[in-house]
Amino acid sequence: MLRAKGYRLTPQRELVLRAVDRLGHATPDEILGAVREESQAVNISTVYRTLELLEELGLVRHAHITDRAPTYHSAARPAHVHLVCRECKGITEVAPETVEPMTRAVQERYGFITDVGHLSVFGTCANCAT
Repeated sequence: MLRAKGYRLTPQRELVLRAVDRLGHATPDEILGAVREESQAVNISTVYRTLELLEELGLVRHAHITDRAPTYHSAARPAHVHLVCRECKGITEVAPETVEPMTRAVQERYGFITDVGHLSVFGTCANCAT
């Protein structure tokens, strides 16, 4: 896809994309840590620029799962909503259909179309609740 859009597939871009795929949900700092396992030549600004480009091209997506940096994941994965446990910090991915009654109600009442790929619901997972 990079080449089709006129971009080169540089070693740094490949390392970042591979790290995102391997980590599942990861912040830029976590991605940098994974990239540095293979190459010390990549810095955090390269990771941020690469993630911005990859998101622009539709290869990665981000969500706000913490109050810090966004968390990135591969766009090749099926669309999902993030359930984030405040206790253990675990992330559960659920199908968009799970929240469809809410998104439909929001659209009917407010005319607002929800981007569920950015939707994160915070609470307590079943394991931590017991």
